[in-house]
Amino acid sequence: MSDASTRAAELLKEHRKSIDRLDAVLVYTLAERFKHTKAVGQLKAAHTLPPSDPLRESQQVERLQRMALDAELDPEFAKKFLNFIIGEVIQHHKKHQE
Repeated sequence: MSDASTRAAELLKEHRKSIDRLDAVLVYTLAERFKHTKAVGQLKAAHTLPPSDPLRESQQVERLQRMALDAELDPEFAKKFLNFIIGEVIQHHKKHQE
């Protein structure tokens, strides 16, 4: 293996370690987020509030898209990601109301 190939392999390994750490951060962050949305769902169910809040959801999508632009992340990807999470949260909220 050449010096360049060895260096490339080392860099690849370093990038993959970083990706693995970031994946762990994402998982634990999502878990923490869902703990809070579960509490919100229980609160909504206890007070007979609707599981969905379209105004709040659209504000969150806009906010996340702005953050994505600041972070140099595709804002459409950020929108799709948040919409997926919102969909999951609404399903959880509906379960609490059953």
